[in-house]
Amino acid sequence: MGVSRPQVDHVFVLMLENRSFDHMLAFARLPGIARASATDANSFDGTTFHVGGPGAPWTMPTDPGHEFADAVEQLCGRGVAHEPWTAFPTYITNAGFVSNYATSRTEASPGSPLPPEPAAWGEIMRCFDTARQLPVLHQLASEFAVCDHWFSSIPGPTWPNRLFLHGASSAGWADSPTTDQLQDWIRKTTQFVFPSGASIFDRLREAGLAWRVYADEDGPALGGVPLVAALEGVVYRQNTFSLAQFDADLSGAYDYAYTFIEPNYGDVVSGSFAGGSSQHPMDGVTRGEALIKATYESIRRSPVWERSVLFVLYDEHGGFYDSVHPGPAPPPADGSPRELGINRGGFLFDHYGVRVPAVVVSPLIPKGTVDTTVYDHASVPATIERLFGLEPMTNRDRLANDICHLASAPSPRTDCPTTLVSPAVIAEGAQHIQASPSPTDLTERGPARIRLSVLLRRDLAGCVTDDERETIRREYLAIRTHDDARSYAAAAIARSWSR
Repeated sequence: MGVSRPQVDHVFVLMLENRSFDHMLAFARLPGIARASATDANSFDGTTFHVGGPGAPWTMPTDPGHEFADAVEQLCGRGVAHEPWTAFPTYITNAGFVSNYATSRTEASPGSPLPPEPAAWGEIMRCFDTARQLPVLHQLASEFAVCDHWFSSIPGPTWPNRLFLHGASSAGWADSPTTDQLQDWIRKTTQFVFPSGASIFDRLREAGLAWRVYADEDGPALGGVPLVAALEGVVYRQNTFSLAQFDADLSGAYDYAYTFIEPNYGDVVSGSFAGGSSQHPMDGVTRGEALIKATYESIRRSPVWERSVLFVLYDEHGGFYDSVHPGPAPPPADGSPRELGINRGGFLFDHYGVRVPAVVVSPLIPKGTVDTTVYDHASVPATIERLFGLEPMTNRDRLANDICHLASAPSPRTDCPTTLVSPAVIAEGAQHIQASPSPTDLTERGPARIRLSVLLRRDLAGCVTDDERETIRREYLAIRTHDDARSYAAAAIARSWSR
C-alpha cells in the first residue's frame, strides 16, 4: 500500500484447490521462506507424527476435513471449542491436524473409507519434494515471487474462501452449503448477491473495464462448471468461456483488465474428484501442474505479457498441516447476516485461515523474490482496485495488503522463461487407489450441488414461459442420485450451448 502504480493493465488469477503452504513448498529449497522442519510435529493417540519430507503422497486415500469445525481443531488442538459469536480462540498451536484427519467425517461420501487407517494418519504431515513432484510450481516460485504469508480468508472450506476472492466477504457463510440450503436459496433466487451489492466483477463493470472468466472443461462435465458463475452478474456461458480458447484469445487484441480461471474439479458427483485439474487431494497434482504450465505459457507468449500479473493461488488448505500460525483479520463489516444455519460455529470473520501456497508472476517482479507480507484472498480485489482506481467492497479489501510493491522492476525482464518444465511423471502404482463410490445417493453437502445450481440458473434464464421454468425446477429438485445429477448436468449443458 502507498506505492506508485506499476505498469500493469492485465491481472490473471488461477485458483486451485485444497493445499497448505508447507505441504506444497516447505521442501522447495527456496532461500528465506518461512517453512516447516522435521522438528514440527502433532501428537495423537499416544504417537507423535513429525513433518515428513521431502516426498508426499501423490494422492490421499481420503479427503481430509476442512470445514470450519475441522479448522478450529487443526489450529487450536483437539477438544478446543469455539463459542458462537465470540472472538476466535487466540491459543493457536497448529497441533490438531493429525487428530482431525484421524477422526473427522465432514468430507465423508458414500463409499469413502473414512476415517483413514492409522497407518495413514501421518500423511497429513508430509510435504512434497517440490522440485521433483511439483516442478512447474517450483520453477515459477524460483523465477518470480513466492508469498510465504498468504492465508486463506477464513479457517474453513472452499465456498466461503472463494467468495472472499470475488467480494472480500462470504456474505456470512463459514461452511459448505447443504442440499436444503441450496434449494431454499434457489426457491428465492438463483443468484448469489454480496451484502455490499457488488463483486469485483461489478466494480470493474461500473468502471467500464472488461473482464473474463475461463473454465477448464477438459474433464468431467460437471467438474468443468465454474463456481464463480453462482454470482450475480456472472452467467454460465454468457460470461464464462472454455479454457480451450484462452490461448487463441490472448493472441489477438485482449482488452480484459481482469481474467479469472477455474480448473476442472474432476468427478464431483461421486466425490472421487478424479480426472480434474484442481489438484484436489484425492485426484493428485499432475493435471493441475499441466494447467499451471499452459496458463503461464499462453500469457508469456501473448502481446499482453509485459504489462500483466498472474496469481497462482489455492483456495484453502484442505486439512494439510502448516507450521505458521495465522493471526487476527479485519472483519468485512459489510452487514453480513449472523445465521447459524450458514455459519454453524458462529464465526465473526475475525481471523485468517491456514496458510496456502501463493506465487505471483510478472516480468516486472525480480527473480527469486520471497515476500513476507501478510495477504489473504481479499488482497486480489485490493490489488485490482488500486491498480484501476476502484472503490473497495468491504472493510477486508479496504485494509488488505496489495502486491503492487512486488512489480518493482523499472522495465520488463527479458530473462523470463518462454516455456516451463513438464509435470512430473508418476510411476505406475504410486497413487492411492480410491474407494469405489456408491452409485446411488448424492451427498447432502458436496461440490456437485453448487455447480448443479449454477446450471439451473442458466437453464431458467433460457426459459420463455412459466411452464418451462416449472418443468426445469421440478427436474432439478428431483435430483437424488449420481445418475440423476449426471443426466441433468448433461442436458443442462447441452441446452446452454443453444441459448
